[in-house]
Amino acid sequence: MIEPNKIYTTKETQDFLKISKSTMKRLLKQGIVKAYKVGGTYRIWGDEILKLLSPKTGERIYGVYHKIKEKTKKTIEKW
Repeated sequence: MIEPNKIYTTKETQDFLKISKSTMKRLLKQGIVKAYKVGGTYRIWGDEILKLLSPKTGERIYGVYHKIKEKTKKTIEKW
């Protein structure tokens, strides 16, 4: 069970979400998961993990995907 006020490591977050290490890195880099760097490692609040599991997050991720897709199309058209 994910507790909103508890702090988790990236490994624990990966286990909760059942995602790979590379996917976790991508979510952090794109800002989809908000994390804090402490002593060289990332820490993630439980409420951030819970936000990922909410239906609104799917809409947000689709929005990011759609922007990347459109940017890629425009780049390819220039070639």
